Amino acid sequence: MKKAEYWFLRANVRDAKSEVTFEMLGGRIFDIQSSKLERIIYIEKLNNNILWINVRMLTKNLNLKGGTYVHVLFIGDIMGKPGREAVKRFLKPIQLEYKIDVTIANAENAAAGKGLTKVIAEELYDYGIQFLTMGNHVWDQREIRNFIDAEPRLVRPANYPVGAPGQGYGFIRTMGIKIGILNLSGRIFLPPLDDPFSGAIRCINQIKQETPIIIVDFHAEASSEKVALGWFLDGLVSAVVGTHTHIQTADARLLNQGTAYITDVGMTGPRDSVLGIKKEIIINRFLTQLPAKFEVASGAFQLNAVVIDIDEKTGKARHIEAIQRFAEA
Repeated sequence: MKKAEYWFLRANVRDAKSEVTFEMLGGRIFDIQSSKLERIIYIEKLNNNILWINVRMLTKNLNLKGGTYVHVLFIGDIMGKPGREAVKRFLKPIQLEYKIDVTIANAENAAAGKGLTKVIAEELYDYGIQFLTMGNHVWDQREIRNFIDAEPRLVRPANYPVGAPGQGYGFIRTMGIKIGILNLSGRIFLPPLDDPFSGAIRCINQIKQETPIIIVDFHAEASSEKVALGWFLDGLVSAVVGTHTHIQTADARLLNQGTAYITDVGMTGPRDSVLGIKKEIIINRFLTQLPAKFEVASGAFQLNAVVIDIDEKTGKARHIEAIQRFAEA
């Protein structure tokens, strides 16, 4: 269903028939022929060559160069009940604010910090998440083996050995556009799975037969491994987003060949904690070096995510933005 959208732009106009360059507030540049300006609903002339224009776009997420941009929201590791509460509280407003088309989340900690159950997966879908990825905790809840093969909205790392249940990548459609989601696990300080680099290429070659838009969730511990994979896949995928470490990194950027990248999206869960666990437990473990049972913290919660804008024709990203939301319980 078509939806009106309002953008504010600045136009540098040479003459009525020449090409006009539009600069969106925020610094994104578009070109369009002035003959196509029938969508303008008012123009306020400031001087001879600078105009402020309010443009009413008749097609959602219209790219003024002639295509469509897909707005993807990727939510960082959902940690237990506080993480699910954060999704419930913040997801709808974020989807409206950023005009989100597809929402993806890492859910490997959604069930009390350990894995995912079918009931909790359905809860997250009901909140508005459309696709779930996993990581090294994928098998913590044994019941996932009973439903992962039949759930097309859920993937586990593709570099698990042959014979493991589930799929390593999947697809979702929005506005008639197909999007591929690939899940990979790192090997530094994590179980020694198959090589994620060569595995990524094999999967990408298959996904590209269906769509140029590919989102990669690289669930890994070492920043070096994540950064290396980002550069390795630059230009081959739309985005490489890191998960697992539960701390949002300050390096969201577009790489040279059009791939959006961030080392870690962060955690959606209890804010006053140590990576989602009760801080007293972790502090005591550091002080005594004694083992302790981990318990998900409670209280104030947060949502960490990134928004990525992707050209539906080329699969290239044009923008990535890290976002954070906080609230008291």
